Amino acid sequence: MRSLLFVPGSRPDRIAKALGAGADAVCIDLEDAVPPDGKTEARASVMAALSEPRAQTPRLGFRINPVRTPNGLADLAAYSASSAAADFIMIPKVSHPVELEIIAGALESHERPHLWPIVESAEGLSRAYDIAAGPRVQGMLFGGADFAADLGTTMEWEPLFHARGTLSAAAAAAGIQLLDVPYLDVNDDEGLAASTARVKALGFTGRACIHPKQIAGVNAAFTPTNTEIEQARRVLAAFAQSKGGAALLDGKLVELPVIRAAERTLQAAGLVE
Repeated sequence: MRSLLFVPGSRPDRIAKALGAGADAVCIDLEDAVPPDGKTEARASVMAALSEPRAQTPRLGFRINPVRTPNGLADLAAYSASSAAADFIMIPKVSHPVELEIIAGALESHERPHLWPIVESAEGLSRAYDIAAGPRVQGMLFGGADFAADLGTTMEWEPLFHARGTLSAAAAAAGIQLLDVPYLDVNDDEGLAASTARVKALGFTGRACIHPKQIAGVNAAFTPTNTEIEQARRVLAAFAQSKGGAALLDGKLVELPVIRAAERTLQAAGLVE
């Protein structure tokens, strides 16, 4: 999942357009994008939309309200009682893995969906490794805006560097995906590209988007170039030729970390499982 596009749950008319925007996944939002007095109506519309037949790609899911709130519990109850078939559920403001256990228990009779906890508080970050290893968890999203508000900082790179690094390590330990917070200035293409390159270098596997115009840049950032793919193939070929022994490629030692990086490149390009 290189890119994920949010669409308001109060605007079901935009879902079809969002599905055709080019993102790897679309998330219908029942939380921040829906005012308190519109939750019930939006919830019914979202369940209806998730019950309609659709193509396998892009993946389609929805963000519930925090599971510790009445609206969050109502979202789960509505999904469990419906014929909706979401590919994933995003859970905001996760601060403890027990929240994921509750949700997984409520969805026990459903084959899908995967869970995507959003870590957006200091408390959640302190349990990042346990949250990443929770039941049904396929990936995490860094809720940078709420996290910055919780800490009383700005959303600049330096104040959020520790949180991003911690989440990257937690996701890697659990073998799951990790998406970054959306870039909030939809008209700043250069800023989006620079910021996305930095989070990719830190180990993030994708990024959320709040506008369709951001998708192409995000997809490009997380798609290996032809040069990167060719180099990865050369690395693996050199290792194979060495039959598991030490190998040199362009004067550099080919060892396990280099091999793993090459394998990840080919996986990101969709060339290997």
